Amino acid sequence: MSRNLKVGIFITLAVLTTTFTFYFWQIFKTPNLQLEADRSFALLIPENATYESVVDTLKKNQVINDEISFRFVAKLLKYPERVKAGRYLIKPDATNYTVVQKLREGNQDAVRLTFNNIRLKSELIGRIGPRFEFGEQKFREALGDPALAQKYGFDTTTIVSMFLPNTYDIYWNVSPERFLDRMHSEYQKFWTDERKAKAKAINLTPEEVSILASIVEEEQARKPDERPRVAGMYINRLQAGMPLQADPTVKFALGDFAIKRILTAQLMTPSPYNTYRNTGLPPGPIRLADQVSLDAVLNYEKHDYTYMCAKADLSGYHAFAENYADHLANARLYQAELNRLQIMR
Repeated sequence: MSRNLKVGIFITLAVLTTTFTFYFWQIFKTPNLQLEADRSFALLIPENATYESVVDTLKKNQVINDEISFRFVAKLLKYPERVKAGRYLIKPDATNYTVVQKLREGNQDAVRLTFNNIRLKSELIGRIGPRFEFGEQKFREALGDPALAQKYGFDTTTIVSMFLPNTYDIYWNVSPERFLDRMHSEYQKFWTDERKAKAKAINLTPEEVSILASIVEEEQARKPDERPRVAGMYINRLQAGMPLQADPTVKFALGDFAIKRILTAQLMTPSPYNTYRNTGLPPGPIRLADQVSLDAVLNYEKHDYTYMCAKADLSGYHAFAENYADHLANARLYQAELNRLQIMR
């Protein structure tokens, strides 16, 4: 073999090696995505999804540029046989290799779930259900299952007390039961022995504390520092056997939370939640009480007040009274201010 032929063969092999090396480097190590620089894509893979359905989702959402190179890497890493359900965030700078490896290993990205300011069970279902694979219907069924509620120590009305408003990281493909397990775990963490002892000292169960805290929070959503005083006023009424006469329970009974001025006729709305018609606590919370409100009940301010109404200066605070005569005087001032501002409802 001549020297020139050997050189030619060497150069040809070198070029081919360089070409294939560059190609492999490109399909493995360079981005193959069409995402905007500041936008990630949440790939949702349901249970029993196939490899083809995953590729189809990426194509339909215009996530990958070169399907052929993606499939090549996927097959090389044996991903078609190892599809795992879950939620996966694909970042704009991801390569074929990093995407396939993430999916193949099942390295999920949790859903960051935040919920607060929820009054109705239907709101809770609508806020949480769509964020997870189980959806609204299965979540509704879980919350309406008496046996499941009893497992956690609640009934289907009071089970919403188990949901403490906060931010949680939870996997998208969690089952409704596992989701409820997590909520119950967080609930148990909150209810330390010290908190349970404080509840017992005021003759309330943790569930009853949640119900009272929901009323306290509805009464005083704007000024959290006043909640212990509000809680003390309601505890005084409970211990005296007086009806709570909490306006938020009337709004809840009416299903109208935009009311600014409750009329006398509305106070007689027939409902087990209406604390003007019923003595004691309602059958369930009128909102998801946050931890500040729960602690406000457990650490309530000790005083002799049994009445309160909003202050006439509309500051968001309340005027408290120990007797009905003083309360009426405070109420007249507030009503006069509402009349002046022409707030009739």
